Parts: sequence; structure tokens; C-alpha cells
Amino acid sequence: MPIELLGKSKTELTDLATSLGEPSYRGAQLYQSLYIERLFDLSQMSTLPATFRERLANETKITLPVIRQRYKSHDGSVRYLFSLPPGDDRATSRPASVEAVFMPSDGRQTICISTQAGCAVDCQFCLTAQLGLIRNLTPGEIVAQVLIPLEEHKHALQPNTNIVLMGQGEPLLNFDNVTAALRLLLDPKGIAISPKHTTLSTSGIVPGIEKLAKEEVRPGLAISLNASNDEQRDALMPINKKYPLAALMKACREYPLRSWEYLMFEYVMLGGVNDSLADAKRVVKLLAPLKACKVNLIPWNPGSLPFHESSPEVIDIFQKHLIERDIPTFVRHSRGRDVMAACGQLALNELTSAPNPNSPLPVLP
Repeated sequence: MPIELLGKSKTELTDLATSLGEPSYRGAQLYQSLYIERLFDLSQMSTLPATFRERLANETKITLPVIRQRYKSHDGSVRYLFSLPPGDDRATSRPASVEAVFMPSDGRQTICISTQAGCAVDCQFCLTAQLGLIRNLTPGEIVAQVLIPLEEHKHALQPNTNIVLMGQGEPLLNFDNVTAALRLLLDPKGIAISPKHTTLSTSGIVPGIEKLAKEEVRPGLAISLNASNDEQRDALMPINKKYPLAALMKACREYPLRSWEYLMFEYVMLGGVNDSLADAKRVVKLLAPLKACKVNLIPWNPGSLPFHESSPEVIDIFQKHLIERDIPTFVRHSRGRDVMAACGQLALNELTSAPNPNSPLPVLP
């Protein structure tokens, strides 16, 4: 069975080269071809001798996700709908589809990538939850979501690239594959994304947060909070029943921040659900013990779920209360809403029907 090259580390590629009777530096050349030059056809890797390329062609493969569709937003964002072929083991043997979003702006581009096909966490305000968990993505499938957009937009790339692991899936429930992909993405001698420009968002998987804290190579951490007490969060995010706020906030207090780093908290503003002044006061109480944190308030993005956006006036009151209590707080308007590319909208939607933003509200504590 051919060996998959995409997702392999430099060490793994070096070991492969030597196992095939080549000098170890051939593995480093293969690594550069894949991740720096973004060459996905062995015949184009001219730094490798023809005999080695021929042997690689017989014994290995480079499997890219297939771009099933691109959806371009009026704001320049592009939502990629990828088809993933079945893998070679039980964990990846099912075909799947997944999404990534490329968002250009002045001085940088941001790429939002998925870590699982679907998601098992079941946040009630997120369309991805309706898919359930299909399967984990491999390191190669995760990294490909960065490499493909970078290659497609190479003639218009800005100086900096931001990576946000905020697409489909819960990254910390695919821990080993995600951290392997991050080591590739953050390698300064490889793809060379800066840890300062990389953010992993979690719904609050406490053991995963504790494991990530021990990783030598790691991104910034964002916590998807979205509620101000346990009763409310249990209803919005069932994962809270397993890892309640007390345990989550303890893990946050103990998380080892680097000198440049803040803990980011994401708070999706759901009109009439979690956006009151009383909610803001409880959020302040939760976050006050932390050394360095920021809050992103995210207006809910329309979808076929029973929620609606908070009004700008309500968001403003909420934001001002946190800022007055010395918690840096920003309102983050998502990109690509018109092509279902915004936060919480990734559900493999091929835009055959319009979402209904006017469904009745649920009653939550």
C-alpha cells in the first residue's frame, strides 16, 4: 500500500529516504518541495534525482483534498468545500467533506481550517453540530487546507498569514493529529506560520487544554465561552456538563502564557439568550481572576437554527461593561456570511436553500 507523504514531518521523510537507500538530505529536499515550494506532483520536484522520483511514484502518494466547490463572498472571502477520499486505516476509512475559508485583508490573509469532518460537541447555535462527527482529519488533511489556498492565491499574498483552527470540529478531540499538523505549520524552516498568528479554538475540553499547555510548539488558545453561568452553558454547549465552568476556568488560570500572549475568549451574542447586562456582569466575575485575557464578542451568524443576532445597542452595552472592568473586549464581525463561510455556518451547505434567520427563540436560563 503506498505511503502517504503529505502530513509527514521532516524526520519521517528523512527516515523514508534512508529506508529507500537515499542520503538523508533527500528527505529534507522532499520536505521543502512539499511544504515550502508547495509542489504536489513528484515529477515537478526537480531537486530530487529522477530515479528517486520514480521510486517514490511507485511506493508513495500525495493525496490532496478535492475542491468540490468554491464560494466567493462579496467581501473577498472564499469558502472551500473539499471532498476527502477514504484513508487507509479504520479511523479515516470513510469518505468525508470539510470546509476551509480564505479571508484576504490589508497586510495579511487569514485561513480558517477544520480539524474534524463534522463535530461531536453539539453546540446548539452552530450549524456544524447538525452534522455530528463524521471522522477525524489526518495531519495531511489539516495542513492541505492551508497549502491549497496559499498556492491558489500565491500571486496576491500579503506579508502575513494568520491561521485559525475554528472551522469544523473540536481540535482538542483530535489532539495528536492536530498537534502534528501544527508542528508542520509552525516550523520556521517549513511553512513558517508564526505562533503569534495562529489560534486554536476549543469549546473547553479541559484535559486537552492541559495537554496543549505542555506542548513545545503550540498556537495561541481561544476558549469558546458563549455563556455566563453553568445552567446557561449546559443548554447552549452540552460539553459543559462534562467540563463545567469551574473546571474550565481553573485550567485557564493555570495555562502557561508566553510573554506576548493573551487567553482569548469568544462569546457568540445570541439575542435575548446570553446578551443581558446581568450576563456581562457574570462574565466579568468569571474572567477577573485571569492574568491576561481578551474577549471577542461575535454577533451570531444567520442559519437554520432558532436564534437571532443581538442588536448593536445590546452588544455595545455588553462591550462597554467589560471594558470598564479592564477586560479588553472587541466586536468581531465574521467574514463571508453571504456564502455560509462565517463562524457557526460551516455545515457543508451548497447554497441550494437560504437559511431562515427568523425562527422563534428557544427559552434558556
